[in-house]
Amino acid sequence: MSLLIGALTMGFLLSLMALGVYLTFRIFGFADLATDSILTLGAAVAAVLMAAGVPPTLATPAAVGAGMLAGGVTGVLHTRFHINNLLSGILVMTGLYSVNLRIMGGSNVPLSQTATLVDGVGDAVRHLTGIDSVRISIWQVSVGDLAVLGGAFLLACFLGVALRVFLRTDFGIALRASGDNSQSALAQGVSAPDMLLFSLMLAGGLSALTGALLAQYQGFADVQMGVGTLVLGLASVIMGQALVRTRSIGISLAGAVMGSVLFRLLVSIALRWGLNPNDLKLITALFVLATLVLPGLVGRLRKRTVHHA
Repeated sequence: MSLLIGALTMGFLLSLMALGVYLTFRIFGFADLATDSILTLGAAVAAVLMAAGVPPTLATPAAVGAGMLAGGVTGVLHTRFHINNLLSGILVMTGLYSVNLRIMGGSNVPLSQTATLVDGVGDAVRHLTGIDSVRISIWQVSVGDLAVLGGAFLLACFLGVALRVFLRTDFGIALRASGDNSQSALAQGVSAPDMLLFSLMLAGGLSALTGALLAQYQGFADVQMGVGTLVLGLASVIMGQALVRTRSIGISLAGAVMGSVLFRLLVSIALRWGLNPNDLKLITALFVLATLVLPGLVGRLRKRTVHHA
């Protein structure tokens, strides 16, 4: 049960990053390779500040600000200096690796002796209920773990709803129009490069928030913790799109969250069945490959079925 709760919590936390990937990839077709390092940047900034005595309620927004700044650098390189989108992401990702090492002063910052938001949520619920654990079927589950899972779920829902509301405002509609047809948007007085820059900054903030919360949940920040997160985000968005099969913004955003959770559950099940942790990246790549290939295969099979019918 603890493995299931941990997988769900990780899935909801990583879904925040998936929402940012949805914003840049689905709307603008921009796969920001700097996402991996931006997530680590958020973890590094939050961990170092909290280790220095800064309250987590201030350290976490500071990490979000750093992520937005990094996303803005990627956007400036692409929109102002006309560097290829993949190359601009690679440049920022490469540079941030050294920046993250400088911030942390090493490859790892432990938070085991530091007060975090995760600890605060668990302690608050235990204080309010007066209960340390509850029994679910044959398992004894910590109330703190359930509280953190509930907090991650509520945060993912809140940000998903907020993003949906934003994308339905006049500014959000202009942003979506810029992604659909930049020339038509420009004719209406909307600057597509500025909209892309804003989207990259917002996505960078979401990625950094994910990193800051992951560091507090896991109890440490590591320079390698963001490796492969863009692939996970893309897989979550694509898997969610395959699950919901609709162009509705709200349902598509919910699908991205569902895809992130499902992806973490699949990885956890593979580990539970005895997968060697050394093969985790291979299994992740296979899951992503299946996510990319299966929707197309299912679509072709349906077309053949309808044709023969």
